[in-house]
Amino acid sequence: MTIELQVEGMSCQHCVAAVTNAIREHDEAAQVQVDLASGRVTVESAQPAETLKAAIDEAGYTVTNVASRPATSASGAVR
Repeated sequence: MTIELQVEGMSCQHCVAAVTNAIREHDEAAQVQVDLASGRVTVESAQPAETLKAAIDEAGYTVTNVASRPATSASGAVR
């Protein structure tokens, strides 16, 4: 599942690493992309969105929005 989170409080590469590590503590295989400028974190993970939101909150950042959608394959088909 692809989960998009809007995260406030990230301002540097240390923040990116902290958020990425917080997510990977719950799913080592998670694919995490952080857009520092927009505050958007996109995660490909089997974990529920609430679990990832809680992990980011525990790391000291504020999640203001969460959106989930099924994962798609390279061909665009829903998995």
